[in-house]
Amino acid sequence: MSQKSEKNMAETNPEHSFIVLANRLPVDRCEDTWQAAPGGLVSALAPMVRAERGAWLGWTGGFDETIPPFEFDQMSLVPVPLTEAEHRTYYEGFSNGVLWPLYHDLIVTPQYHRTWWRAYEAINSRFAQAAVRSAAFGATIWVHDYHLQLVPHMIRLLRPDVRIGFFNHIPFPPVELFGQLPWRREVVEGLLGADVIGFQRNSDAENFRAAVRKFAVDADAPPPLIEAFPISIDTEAIRQAADSEAVARTATQIRRDLGDPDILMLGIDRLDYTKGIPHRLRAFDELLDDDLLSPQTTNFLQVAVPSREGIAAYQDLRDEVERLVGRINGRFATLGRGIVQYSHHSYSFEDTVALYLAADVLVVSSLRDGMNLVAKEFVTARRNRGGALVLSEFAGAADELEQATIVNPHDISGLKTGMHQAASLDTVQARERIAAMAATVEDHDVHHWAQRFLTALQPSAPLGPAMGKSATAHRDRAAQKVTSSD
Repeated sequence: MSQKSEKNMAETNPEHSFIVLANRLPVDRCEDTWQAAPGGLVSALAPMVRAERGAWLGWTGGFDETIPPFEFDQMSLVPVPLTEAEHRTYYEGFSNGVLWPLYHDLIVTPQYHRTWWRAYEAINSRFAQAAVRSAAFGATIWVHDYHLQLVPHMIRLLRPDVRIGFFNHIPFPPVELFGQLPWRREVVEGLLGADVIGFQRNSDAENFRAAVRKFAVDADAPPPLIEAFPISIDTEAIRQAADSEAVARTATQIRRDLGDPDILMLGIDRLDYTKGIPHRLRAFDELLDDDLLSPQTTNFLQVAVPSREGIAAYQDLRDEVERLVGRINGRFATLGRGIVQYSHHSYSFEDTVALYLAADVLVVSSLRDGMNLVAKEFVTARRNRGGALVLSEFAGAADELEQATIVNPHDISGLKTGMHQAASLDTVQARERIAAMAATVEDHDVHHWAQRFLTALQPSAPLGPAMGKSATAHRDRAAQKVTSSD
């Protein structure tokens, strides 16, 4: 690594008052240097970590390497190492072969392997120990996402003095589904180590409360604050990009390359079975077949960012999407003009915003989604420009973006109708709807989300209804357990 951009943490105070734990560090490696990683979570939390001279703990993305803690952009970064075998069992296995499908309504069937569970326990313990070593007395530790659900309890047993927050970025399933997990009690107990447990939607928070009531070891000890904290985006960054001349030129070129269609529909997602990509393509196929949209004047641009390509379900999905794209183009394309443009690679932040500006309609047909930030980015980029958003009722964003055309993606006829209505909106109505949704997002941007969560996590903050005493008792019991074992 570049010695100019890093500073060995052995020369600094390793104890930090604010610590973020996530599966990945907020940086990507580029040859022998580090670069800031894109994403809303980084833009929200990095300024707070810098302001507090705090630490961010996570995996570097490389295998079988031990990298000492280093500083980047006034943040202390603490790498948590993984071997390739651990990544396969902890990340691809338990996190994404068990928890991801289970928490997304069993769209594919989870595989419950005990070796994966043991790897998940071991890596969670590694993260917890790294946090304990880095935390000052009374520190605030914010743990993120389903990869690290055991960490709060593990930290609590070792350090009853710290404040622990946990935020789940994906849905939390109904108790009837969650109950299938052989290690359900351990996961509930792991999360209950936190002082504040945050979810995307009220329904997710209620699902977890139900799991606590059914599976908590100590039924007389209600959990700490459990609440919905809907995540959002960096609206200022989106607006600046959307207003730049370079992005505007790219957007114009995108439409020109597609033959300047009258209507350009856009889907932009990770290639994941939760996103409902085949559903929207089938609906689009029927719109063309029923002459509700003209293949001479309409295009669909589907961007599918590669994701978890080592997992069989994702390979099967890619094959299905490519078959559908081929079938639609085989039926409706003409020489020199395709109908569906399919792109299976990543785009830069600026190019992504250009795609939003180029499109007339964004289709979000998620079968289950924690939030879906693409919908919020689209309406923010298109403020004062019009356009239309088709949004699945099963995405968390549907709770906030009420002016979107809300659809049930499992209902292909209803999805088709929603896509047709969005494509047919008059200019004035389209501008009014986009403006209203953009204003909602701006009032509740990613910085508002982070501040709201951290305010709730402060020791002086009130805990949830009828839960304050139980949360304190939970911490006291943990402290007693640690003391008795010394």
